[in-house]
Order: sequence, then C-alpha cells, then structure tokens
Amino acid sequence: MASKEVTITVRLIRSFEHRNFKPIVYHGVNLDQTTKEFIVFLKQDKLKIVHQAHKAKTNELVLSLEDDDTLMLKEDSTLQAAGIGEKEHAHETEIAFFREEDYKNYKANPISSW
Repeated sequence: MASKEVTITVRLIRSFEHRNFKPIVYHGVNLDQTTKEFIVFLKQDKLKIVHQAHKAKTNELVLSLEDDDTLMLKEDSTLQAAGIGEKEHAHETEIAFFREEDYKNYKANPISSW
C-alpha cells in the first residue's frame, strides 16, 4: 500500500512576543514519517497543531497556549497518528514550528511587544 502524502502549512515562529512568524507550505509530506523525522527535515525543534478544518481555532494570533497534551506532536508518533491529514480536509492542517524554550518562556509570561 502506498504511503499517503499531503500538503501541510508550517508556521515558522520566530518570536512569540513580537508575533513574528512565516507560513511555509510543504507539498508531498509523507504521513507515515514520524514527527521526529519531519523535525529533522525542518531542522528545528517542536511542532504543535495550529488549525484543523472544522475544529476550534485559537484567539491567540500566533499559537494557542492551551491543550499542549493533545496538540503538541509527539516525536515517536507518525504525522497521520497525530491527526494530520484526517479525512476529506487532509490538506487544511496548519502546524507551528518553534523552539521549545521560546514557547515555555512566552507561556510563562504571555506579553506581546508590538
């Protein structure tokens, strides 16, 4: 059986405080790869789901500071097992990509500087 490939938008977060991020679209992402393999591909740190079609969105402009247990991607899980590429809206998932230390610091003191 051929592996499933989807298009994923990754929000590269440069600064939580300054709300500075850049969305990058990746085509042909293999859903059978693990989050860790995708992180190695992206050459950074952590991934968290920002938006999935027909599911709740956050009021935070950069990234929700809640639901880390369910939205933070686990390194040993495949992208598909993490809920990316579900059903008919497989190409409408957006994930954030950021340094874990920056996220923890911002979450402890969520003040914007703009």
